[in-house]
Amino acid sequence: MSAAPAEEEQAPDPDHLMRIALGFMSSKVLLTAARFGLFTALAERPLTAEELRARLGLHERSALDFFDALVALGLLERTDGAYANTPATAHYLVRGGPAYLGGLLDMADSRLYGFWDRLGEGLRTGEPQNEARTGEEGLFEVLYRDPERLALFQQAMTGLSMGSLLALPDALDWSRHRTVADIGCAEGALLAHLLRRHPHLRGTGFDLPAVRPHFERQAERSGVADRLSFTAGDFFTGPLPRADVLIFGHILHDWDLPTKRMLLDKAYAALPEGGLVIVYETLIDDERRENAKGLLMSLNMLIETRGGFDYTGADCRGWLADAGFSDGGVRHLAGAESMVIGRK
Repeated sequence: MSAAPAEEEQAPDPDHLMRIALGFMSSKVLLTAARFGLFTALAERPLTAEELRARLGLHERSALDFFDALVALGLLERTDGAYANTPATAHYLVRGGPAYLGGLLDMADSRLYGFWDRLGEGLRTGEPQNEARTGEEGLFEVLYRDPERLALFQQAMTGLSMGSLLALPDALDWSRHRTVADIGCAEGALLAHLLRRHPHLRGTGFDLPAVRPHFERQAERSGVADRLSFTAGDFFTGPLPRADVLIFGHILHDWDLPTKRMLLDKAYAALPEGGLVIVYETLIDDERRENAKGLLMSLNMLIETRGGFDYTGADCRGWLADAGFSDGGVRHLAGAESMVIGRK
């Protein structure tokens, strides 16, 4: 008699692979809902499917599938046939709200979604895949010349940094410092959060002149405008403002290594003895195994810039030491973001 065939090993579950492969579907559902203003439409009260469809001007064919897909993704709640925001979408995706992340979603939908289709070409050539691909000016040149696109970008940066903005005021002993400057300050949301939390602080936003109107408009709304100021400048051509603490939030990753080092050297020159530099990003974990968001952000720097890349905490600590700073370590802020501290 022949032996019974050995039992086949159970095949691995392909669900993880399929969720990643088809992740663009979930992404586009969220981005489309945000672009339609769906979450804002639900800000006042829940709406039935027909009310929401009419409010958004959608065809009846797939509107119900669209709404229920948002329920299944955890982005809407449905009770007795009426749709409502979740606590998260109500907090972050209602236009005009103080924590609105829509600028980031708008940027992902209108810019990044299409550019990422050329990731393969970027990996083969090492060249950016945005406007620069067709001979146009780079990302920052285009943005800073167009007030509307600049405003969208600044809102996106506020959204990208929101977790860190909320965490940073309590992540450090600020009682030892009196002045803080945010380098590449965008709308100034970080400084507003810091100064509201710590009334003894005075803050300076440092950015190109085109940013001033957006910064000052937000400063007036912040409730701390009397302790906020804006300094126009270009960190490529001039010195950084003097302050007890200098902050680089999502700035260093935009540039190649020589530029990263140059900015840290300028920070050292601008700080007093005992002053701090804080660098926060979606830092890649030192083993480069776990923080997928940091690694994906670094790939986005390939898409959007000519030399930018994200980096590990160990990388940044080494650059800070080379600039003359003593090591203040790496501290987690929120989500995938952490900060590196250097002391002069």
